[in-house]
Amino acid sequence: MCFSATASFTASVALTGIGVLALRAAHTPGERMFALIPLLFAAQQATEGLVWMSYPWDTPTLRAWATQVYSVFSHLVWPVFIPWAVRALEPVPWRRRVLVLLGVAGLASALFLLFGMVVTPIDVVPTGGHLAYRSPHFFLPISLTLYLAATTVGLGVSSQPVIRWFGVLALASAGFTYLVYARWFISVWCFYAGLLSVMVYIELASRRTAARPAP
Repeated sequence: MCFSATASFTASVALTGIGVLALRAAHTPGERMFALIPLLFAAQQATEGLVWMSYPWDTPTLRAWATQVYSVFSHLVWPVFIPWAVRALEPVPWRRRVLVLLGVAGLASALFLLFGMVVTPIDVVPTGGHLAYRSPHFFLPISLTLYLAATTVGLGVSSQPVIRWFGVLALASAGFTYLVYARWFISVWCFYAGLLSVMVYIELASRRTAARPAP
């Protein structure tokens, strides 16, 4: 999380609990894939906790590695993973086709960002009580558009109301973060998105409730 090491590790523990509950509620391969979202956020937040701790520990090597691992989550994993995780639960054929297109958009965004990460490795500086990841390629219009399409529209395309709301709130939180925390956008938005991933468990738990036979 974007405020301190303690906050990051606390968020990681909470998201791990949510992810375990989501996995317990999942019974099909598609549901288990979708249930991984909170656990991936948990790993990402734990990594950011290490970024924070690298300053008082005075370990620049740890900082460099943790920054790149965090950036793999923020730049590469989410635009690729989200459309396919949503598609794994989607029964409506035309929505599944749209999600394939969004998956291709996410892959294009991830490959472009990977190129940027190799050419200009991402670094991070603590400022204003937050972590600022310096990643100029992320904010290029085409890159950011493809990224948001894959991660937020990908959720919004779902025929499941809870997942659609996940997408709507993720997009709204992106807009809010850009307006208020533009300098720390990557870190702060990942925090909000991590909090919203509790909706993964809500969706899977509601499926189990709906599947139970009436008494």
